[in-house]
Amino acid sequence: MSPPARTDLDELRARLDRVDAELVALAAQRQEIVSTIGRLKQGVGRQVRDFRRERQVLDHVRRRAGETGLDPDLAEDLLKRLIDASLARQEQERGQRSARGRGQQALVIGGAGRLGGWLADFLDNQGFNVRLADPVLADEPDQGRYRDWRSAPSSLDLTVIACPIAASAEIIEALAERRQAGLVLEVASVKSGLIDTLRRAAANGLNICALHPMFGPDTRLLAGRNVLLMDVGCAGAVQAARALFDDTMAELHEVDIEHHDRLMALVLGLSHALNIAFFSALAESGLPAAELNAAASTTFARQLAVARNVAAENPNLYFEIQSLNRHGQWSRQLLADAIASLSSAVDESRPEAFVEAMVKGRRYLEELG
Repeated sequence: MSPPARTDLDELRARLDRVDAELVALAAQRQEIVSTIGRLKQGVGRQVRDFRRERQVLDHVRRRAGETGLDPDLAEDLLKRLIDASLARQEQERGQRSARGRGQQALVIGGAGRLGGWLADFLDNQGFNVRLADPVLADEPDQGRYRDWRSAPSSLDLTVIACPIAASAEIIEALAERRQAGLVLEVASVKSGLIDTLRRAAANGLNICALHPMFGPDTRLLAGRNVLLMDVGCAGAVQAARALFDDTMAELHEVDIEHHDRLMALVLGLSHALNIAFFSALAESGLPAAELNAAASTTFARQLAVARNVAAENPNLYFEIQSLNRHGQWSRQLLADAIASLSSAVDESRPEAFVEAMVKGRRYLEELG
């Protein structure tokens, strides 16, 4: 068979370009319709997300794809991406329309950091007049930027402490000493060294709540994302913190602050340690990452993707999460024991022990559905 003529190939590529342009235009049109739907939902007090409707849309798209000869999985994947973008847009616009923070003053201490920056944008979207304080910033009071948070105006409705864990206690104490008005949120990943300071500050009149967003600063859509709230002696502060997320789809959970770090030793500490051990072992193997990736199985590719994300994170923050959590050694010992048990079962040719470990893990995870 002779190759297609150049003019035929050019025409086909031109047609493909036109189809791609139409797809983009239709996606933009869909987003405009989504915005209108979001305004109507908010007007009648309905939630942003309707799982039943989403399932109907995806089922319809799969049927339509089958009728047209398109892979139904591809069609569903495309629509899921569009639905996520739609939800993110509705969530953002709902926050803007609520104007919860309109006319209110907020200060984010540690605002030049990644999480601090996310929180600043989150509050700005709700109408707060947001100022940032961070040692890496140049003093520009007219731009709301301060190197030292003490230089910022003290007349605030909301203060967020999003600085390194080790510095948080001193800031909380200073805020309590100057009887800072308004709501104060502390967002450290580890609470062990802050519990007494937080409770003492609350007892002295500081309207403070401990909060922990369980997602990274690249997050756009809060649907399915967890936010942990901890009462340190100010029930009203917890309710005020909860209200900040009323117009989002975040999952809010109140936890005992004494229990928080035991949870984090597994949720953060163990998962971080596992991935650091994984990519450290690969680095010591002597085999290039590209060679391993070229031979990757489905499981390896998924694990590698998670490990790459962990490797790109702030190593100093990750060290603090390991070292400052009083339950950290416990979680790392669990990991070491599990690896030792696995190695023993294989090295000693005890398949029954290996199978038992997998069955035990499967049963443990079954409650997730």
